[in-house]
Amino acid sequence: MKPTILAAIFLAGSATTALAQTDDRLAAVAKFFAGADIVAGPDVVDCTLSEGAQTECFSITLAADPQTYTPGPWCPTNISDGPEAGGIWFLDGKTVDVDGAFITRLAEIYGDTNWQLYDPDTGDVRYTGTLAECQAAARPDVDPAYQNYCVQCLPETLPEAMVMTYVIPFAPVAATDVARTGENGSGVAYNGVRLDGPAPVDAILGAYTIAPFDDCGGHVNPHVGYHYHAVTDCLDAAPDAAEADGHGAQIGIAMDGQAILPHLMADGSDPIALDQCNGHTIEDGSYHYHVGEAGSNAILGCLTAQTGCTLEDTGGICDASTRRPRP
Repeated sequence: MKPTILAAIFLAGSATTALAQTDDRLAAVAKFFAGADIVAGPDVVDCTLSEGAQTECFSITLAADPQTYTPGPWCPTNISDGPEAGGIWFLDGKTVDVDGAFITRLAEIYGDTNWQLYDPDTGDVRYTGTLAECQAAARPDVDPAYQNYCVQCLPETLPEAMVMTYVIPFAPVAATDVARTGENGSGVAYNGVRLDGPAPVDAILGAYTIAPFDDCGGHVNPHVGYHYHAVTDCLDAAPDAAEADGHGAQIGIAMDGQAILPHLMADGSDPIALDQCNGHTIEDGSYHYHVGEAGSNAILGCLTAQTGCTLEDTGGICDASTRRPRP
């Protein structure tokens, strides 16, 4: 099997000099993220992983701004709106369109007559449109004033461009147990957008709110900006990434340095023998993940190797052992 773009360089043999190998590894990272908005890096840095292993990582700072499409829309404005006016939501393990008809059916869908996101006289949907409204509603303890709202945070209302520094091991380091994809997320896509952990659906629904994702599986919060909670066909494959042995081409890299591939095999079939983290080892002995089905609210189930860091400070030091995500 032909290695993924990153693995081919990261796991290179000792025939090259250390300097040349470093240059090659950084070139591979830069190539993988060629379609992203790179703010700084990639650079080689020392890092401490989630179980205390000290190793070399790459550090790259990326803007949460996909270059091939404009994020949104999320909330319809009236119950007469069709699916083109809104995004998607998770329901029974699938994605459904958040159109006007969906907004009118919330009480029926969730069996609770307290749902009422729209004005019954005008059909207008209540939605958040300003930064202040976003900050009040897009949090676990939703401001009571924004119950029964469609919650959206618009990128243009954020005070500054959202950037994130990812510090990820060049080569996976074995872990004693799996880690949740919580604080640091699952990884990062080739377009520079964070592949996040599960959305807090219970907290969102508990406040009688819906926080839709756009058709690409992403939405915005004021802390990390635009990020994915689902992978749809917007992420086909990284530029120049090759399919191999029936697998789709690589779409991202996990926080533990392992490759992330599409949900399905190249022929549309399901991958076999996946573990609890949506990964498996193939015939050549290498391991990779497959993203979960779009409606599963789990891009990855967990992470099997020691994880690196996401940092808001571009000059920060990665010590993931101080905030280790547990299963």
